[in-house]
Amino acid sequence: MPAFLDAALIFDPETRRADLQLGEDGDIVLDETPATPMLISLGTDRRAEPDDELPDGVDALNASTSFVARRGWIGDALDALGRKIGSRIWLLNRAKQTETTRRFVEIWAAEALAWVQDETGKAAEISAEWIARNTLKLRCLVDGTVVELKRRVG
Repeated sequence: MPAFLDAALIFDPETRRADLQLGEDGDIVLDETPATPMLISLGTDRRAEPDDELPDGVDALNASTSFVARRGWIGDALDALGRKIGSRIWLLNRAKQTETTRRFVEIWAAEALAWVQDETGKAAEISAEWIARNTLKLRCLVDGTVVELKRRVG
C-alpha cells in the first residue's frame, strides 16, 4: 500500500489555483506522492492564533475581533487531537521584504507540514529565498517530491 494516496491536485502557477486532475476516461486521477497533501497544507489558510497580528486592511465587516477575520477551516474545531489544516503564511500579505518575513514563511511552512514527520518519520525540508522585489520562493521537499511556490508580499 502506498504511503500517500489522494485525489490528484494540479497547481497552475499562472492562475495560482489548484484543481482535481481528470484522466482521459474522465475519472479522477489518484496521486501516490505527497504533492497533493503538500499543496493543501501550504495553499489553504490556517486559523490565526489569538496573539497573531492580522494584516492591515481588514474591512469593517471583518473587523479583527470577528470570527471571519482569523480565517481557517471550521472543521479544525472538531478535531479531537487539536490538529489544524493549512498555513499561516497568509498573515504576511502586507509584510515587508525582510529577513524576518522570510523566516516566518519557513516557520509557518514547517508548521503546515508538521504532519510529514508523523507520516514518514522524517521532517519536510523547507527553504525560502527572495528571488525578486517582494517575491519569495518557498521550496518544500517531502519523500522525494518537491513543491515550489512563489509568493508576493508587501
